[in-house]
Amino acid sequence: MKLAVVGGGSTYTPELADGFARLRDALPVTELVLVDPVADRLELVGALARRIFARQGHPGRVSWTGDLDAAVDGADAVLLQLRVGGQAARDKDETWPLECGCVGQETTGAGGLAKALRTVPVVLGIAERIRRRNPGAWIVDFTNPVGIVTRALLTAGHRAVGLCNVAIGFQRKFARLLGVAPEEVSLDHVGLNHLTWERAVLVGGEDVLPRLLAEHGDAVAADLRMPRGLLDRLGAVPSYYLRYFYQHDEVVRELKGRPSRAAEVAEMEKRLLALYADPALDEKPELLARRGGAFYSEAAVALTSSLLTGAGDVQVVNTFNSGTFPFLPDDAVIEVPAAVDARGAHPLPARPLEPLYAGLVAHVTAYEQLALEAALKGGRDRVFEALLAHPLVGRIAQADQLTDSLIAHNREHLAWA
Repeated sequence: MKLAVVGGGSTYTPELADGFARLRDALPVTELVLVDPVADRLELVGALARRIFARQGHPGRVSWTGDLDAAVDGADAVLLQLRVGGQAARDKDETWPLECGCVGQETTGAGGLAKALRTVPVVLGIAERIRRRNPGAWIVDFTNPVGIVTRALLTAGHRAVGLCNVAIGFQRKFARLLGVAPEEVSLDHVGLNHLTWERAVLVGGEDVLPRLLAEHGDAVAADLRMPRGLLDRLGAVPSYYLRYFYQHDEVVRELKGRPSRAAEVAEMEKRLLALYADPALDEKPELLARRGGAFYSEAAVALTSSLLTGAGDVQVVNTFNSGTFPFLPDDAVIEVPAAVDARGAHPLPARPLEPLYAGLVAHVTAYEQLALEAALKGGRDRVFEALLAHPLVGRIAQADQLTDSLIAHNREHLAWA
């Protein structure tokens, strides 16, 4: 079984390599190819991935290349984890929206739109090359904004499923609080990528969310940085990304008063790459846990395995709505539990989405449709319309100012600008 990782020079990659090595019974990888245009960085990451395999006694071959076509030839699955513009572009996404009084974040609001505009054309170009070289390969998309990128891939007819680590992160956290094994916990996880709620936490078929909130609500709320009372009133656990919506102005004040997350990550990546350069290092360092992407490898292994073996087990993924929520278009991409087999991901039947959640989901879905059109067709007017439609913008003067800033800061990445 051959896997290719596009963006293999990412500091995330040792997390993936560790997961592939540990979970080889679930996903028997014989060849792992990392592909990235940044050769020196790829060399450091690739060598560490090879040492991780060797330390854990994995017989698979690890290689790396700057040649995408060679990497995807014969691959059973291709994982996408790229960042167009790197941390420098992310830093801009997280700062210029603050000048307009809007949250600066790489997947949410105006910064998220900027990332989508840079990313969608590049990802579609990669996907077309995969389809020409290897039409049977599955594409697993971990590239943000996952919902918009996955919708672009699926709409273009690619064999793709989107993946995020939010759901598996909640599963592991809840299991720890409840004192049970993670595989005993399943979630009623509903919404869009980075806009989700846990409406139930099932252990042995019983919804233990009320007990979880009663016994551990303070800890969950503190981790989310949201009021405990909100969780009690909702009777649900929102994704931490909902804080950008529920506490927008408070978050803007916080972000204005500290360095961007991109600046923190860039510094962390320097330290990680220095560690990776040590030929004695043969395991993922503890510092990597602070980089983000917790449990990404476990989620990626589970999803890839099910797509390639046709297991039909249930996982939380991003895929077409296909009637799951009747108030959304069928071709909207939602993030929900789905049965995953060799034909793709099939959302499970879901109980109706409560109006408190459905309104925001519908609103953001409309924005995502406009964002995708702007990414595919370009043009200032399309960017403006997407921003005007976003629930965190929604005002003419603000949308105009944000549009000009977005284009000014991303001109080198926008073919039409």
